[in-house]
Amino acid sequence: MTHEAPTWDDLRVLLELNRRGSLLGAGRAIGMSTSTAARRIEALETALGRPLARRTNEGTLLEPDALPLVALAEQLELGLQALRREEARDPFAGTVRISLVETFARQVTQPLCELRRSHPGLRLEILSETRRVDLARREADIALRSGRSQSSTLVQRLLGNVRCHLYASQGYVERRLHTARIKPTDLLRHDVIGWEGPGTQMPAKRWLESRGAKNFVLRSNSYQAILEATLQGQGIAVLAIVPQETPPGLVRLEIEAELPQVPVYLVYHRDVRRVPRVRLVADTLTAALRERLR
Repeated sequence: MTHEAPTWDDLRVLLELNRRGSLLGAGRAIGMSTSTAARRIEALETALGRPLARRTNEGTLLEPDALPLVALAEQLELGLQALRREEARDPFAGTVRISLVETFARQVTQPLCELRRSHPGLRLEILSETRRVDLARREADIALRSGRSQSSTLVQRLLGNVRCHLYASQGYVERRLHTARIKPTDLLRHDVIGWEGPGTQMPAKRWLESRGAKNFVLRSNSYQAILEATLQGQGIAVLAIVPQETPPGLVRLEIEAELPQVPVYLVYHRDVRRVPRVRLVADTLTAALRERLR
């Protein structure tokens, strides 16, 4: 049977129960009713699948199995106290975890490094991944996404759109095209580099297939792999590149067809919007990316 993980709220009651010896005392120490404290202990027992406390004439005693959890709760309490002391000195101190695709890794790292020069207590975790993280479960504090979510618990900011274009290396152009112009019908006879798997590049994949592209010489779920293969002259690719950051050696091809655009949303859970460091990072990313996507 699968049980939910215990929460700090439940462990906190267990910790006070060990200190006070009764649910009444534990509830008073935390500021909750005895019945609520009892429900917290029951929830913890349900989550772990075993009894943790028993009532006696002398009060409520903990089972031996509960003692490791009490030790864990004490460690958490000490850690939270240290964090609060640090935040009191610097409200922006602490860690902010950001989930994004490789496309934006370099673009966000530069302004965030500049931000840290003003706030050295800020710690950053930048995770490059193709999956959509669960912000409700705190897998990340902030995410950059290419689509809106239907969840009412998320704050979502549209930062702009990255317009996709066709690209090939200078060598491929000289060898196979002889010009930077291409007709949509020509894609059928050209080597193509495509996206494989879910993610922000799906519009590019659908666009290529709808224009008759068939000779996919390389597919990847890595943006950097697709970009590098294009630079190496392996074929033509649809890439979402901010124009001023086009790598040397890459040629943007002209084509008489509307290419897809990729919307960029900054997303975070509404419960963290009052956390100063999260709000600071979110505002910094918003300003930096809106400028680049303008």
